[in-house]
Amino acid sequence: MFLRVAIILQTLALFAAPVTAGLLLSTPSGHTLHSASAYTVFIVTLVHLIVAILMWRPGGGSPRPILYAAVMFVLTSAQVALGIAHVKTVHVPLGVLLFGLSVLQLSRVPSGRRMYVVSSPS
Repeated sequence: MFLRVAIILQTLALFAAPVTAGLLLSTPSGHTLHSASAYTVFIVTLVHLIVAILMWRPGGGSPRPILYAAVMFVLTSAQVALGIAHVKTVHVPLGVLLFGLSVLQLSRVPSGRRMYVVSSPS
């Protein structure tokens, strides 16, 4: 459940980043807002990585979520660096890729809900 919450927060933060990028182009305070959203994405992906590690160790489950979280963290770090360097030709497509990967991760993490099949007596 904690992993799912971390990925939901990551996806929401990645969704907010292009919104603040639009504000960057249209308002004077847009740079500050976009910078804040970028660092929020960075922190949330770091939290996602930490949660993935903590969930794996005590439960003895698959380390695959750690790999996904680590890839997201590395790509996010690259995204922040590219944004600071103003390399928009790579920064924008990488942002789209990050959002898509986050949605894909979210779709693959179990929700924790269990389905019960109720059968009627025959």
